[in-house]
Amino acid sequence: MTTIQKNITVLLQQWQAGDKHALDALMATVYDELRVLARSRLAGERKNHTLSPTALINEAYLKLADQQDTDWANRAHFFAIAAKMMRRILTDYAREKNRQKRGSGQAPLSLDESFDLPIHKSDDLVSLDEALQALAALDPKQVAIVELKFYGGFTDQEVARIVDSSRATVQREISAARAWLFAYFQKQARR
Repeated sequence: MTTIQKNITVLLQQWQAGDKHALDALMATVYDELRVLARSRLAGERKNHTLSPTALINEAYLKLADQQDTDWANRAHFFAIAAKMMRRILTDYAREKNRQKRGSGQAPLSLDESFDLPIHKSDDLVSLDEALQALAALDPKQVAIVELKFYGGFTDQEVARIVDSSRATVQREISAARAWLFAYFQKQARR
């Protein structure tokens, strides 16, 4: 564990113990990593997206600041939660955009072998969120892994550490999730 990772863990523990200044110090420490994460999430969005990486980080910060009951384990756990929050924020924005459009048809999402889901339109993000909710009812661990890989940008090895599994298990779970999502979108396309 690097010094920065230890510092992040200490700050998380201080924040959890009620030190409000620890949250500010934590955000200053992780801001650059969150910015990279936000940029990667927004890279596949439409060019005129109303959220900038900074705005996405700010919204995630507000949600993180409300996390009173989270038992923060370490840096990886923090980034897993941050990735999940960014997913929710982007999905909420996409839903709002779709509400404004009133009923445009949703096309199926294509998935490629590298698990880099080509999310380009708000409709796709909403479809992906709905699919992940359906998968979560069957296998919450697979959804956690998908969120860490897709929304968190973590490597297979990092995901394995976060979910306390082997890298091979993570890769099998990713393959299974990819197959399930592919079948889900094929079924949706036939409707």
